[in-house]
Amino acid sequence: MVVDLARDLGVELMITLGSLLADVPHTRPSPVTGGATDPELIERLGLQRSRYEGPTGIVGVLHDACNQASIPSVSLWAAVPHYVSLAPSPRAALALCQRLGDILGTKIDVAELEEASDRYSEQVSEAVASDDETAAYVEELEQRAEMLDDDQEIPSGESLAAELTRFLREREHGDGESDRGPSEQP
Repeated sequence: MVVDLARDLGVELMITLGSLLADVPHTRPSPVTGGATDPELIERLGLQRSRYEGPTGIVGVLHDACNQASIPSVSLWAAVPHYVSLAPSPRAALALCQRLGDILGTKIDVAELEEASDRYSEQVSEAVASDDETAAYVEELEQRAEMLDDDQEIPSGESLAAELTRFLREREHGDGESDRGPSEQP
């Protein structure tokens, strides 16, 4: 078990890294959100306490096991553009490495990721430019990103999953009007 190995190795902090699909443009740095269960870590690292109470994946199981074993844990998630979900995102990897370095108090060499991130942005921009509908959508995302305050964070992966689960339940148990969005509820 991972927790047993962590104990054997004297691990003081478990950190997991992941990505989530979001309405973010590929032309900007990937926003990173993070969560933890330890109140001191939440405060010190500027993270969030999860309020999600739905189905979970291996990351949730691992963090729960760490919590039960009194091993502090942090989960970091980089937002990646949903319209390029099949391509690896060096921009997300770059953002995660930078945030990880901040947490660990060390500098991580990200020069290769910075170069790959620039190439990624150029390649996706070329592909987006060939489709007017996608180009208009990306422009809208960029305008939204400009309007957001620097202090405002994107929702965590857990809160997005909770909102989606709530929406699907309401849609399934609703009055048959399946095309109504979550903000259009009666």
